[in-house]
Amino acid sequence: MKQWYEALFENYARKYDKECFVQGTVGECDFIEAEIGRDKSLKIIDIGCGTGRHAIELAKRGYTVTGVDLSESQIARAREKAKEAGVTIDFKKHDARALPFDGEFDLAIMLCEGGFSLMETDEMNFEILKSATRAIKSNGKLIFTTLNGLFRLYHSMDHLHIEHSDSGNAAYKNSTFDLMTFRDHHTAVFEDDSGNKKELKCNERYYVPSEIAWLLKSLEFKKIDIFGAKLGAFSRNDKLTTDDFEMLIIAER
Repeated sequence: MKQWYEALFENYARKYDKECFVQGTVGECDFIEAEIGRDKSLKIIDIGCGTGRHAIELAKRGYTVTGVDLSESQIARAREKAKEAGVTIDFKKHDARALPFDGEFDLAIMLCEGGFSLMETDEMNFEILKSATRAIKSNGKLIFTTLNGLFRLYHSMDHLHIEHSDSGNAAYKNSTFDLMTFRDHHTAVFEDDSGNKKELKCNERYYVPSEIAWLLKSLEFKKIDIFGAKLGAFSRNDKLTTDDFEMLIIAER
């Protein structure tokens, strides 16, 4: 039986590209470039690349990028978009928990819940972090975003669901938050690329900063910085608050 995130993305590439939460690509890539000193010799892996928006933008700027995703249809759309943009990117279908790379990349990015936090168990989510760590060099860097548990403690999801349904294709309802596991259970209602209406029961893990820091320290990252993640405007000046839906994490080995 397919997990909800597999079912969601099997025919949702074109509609996904129109969602409000994927419109910040250029600004996010500006931040990534600044973080690596605009060094075009560096190799980048985009984990959970989806339809390739960050990978394509970085390739257009002259970087060597590999994109991996679990969804065949998302990867197919990413290849189409790369061809349209006139860039060459190595897109591969892989499970982020078991990437076949060992110290090949200078930077790993994992943005907009690119796999991490979607898995069914904490152990599976940790496997993604371990796999991403293996993929980068001993002096490599990992930049990713994840759901902010502090936000979920302070805010009802009702208003967020209304905002999302007004500004995109997917709508969310029946949200419940488990304080023991920090998992949000909700129903996603959306229309796939063929016009079929679908409902999926989803389950996402929210993290607090101390958990993320501990997980990364256990993977021997030496420097870990956590900030608020503003759509399309990542910045080291944004101190994480309870109003940030996502956290931005920058970890260096």
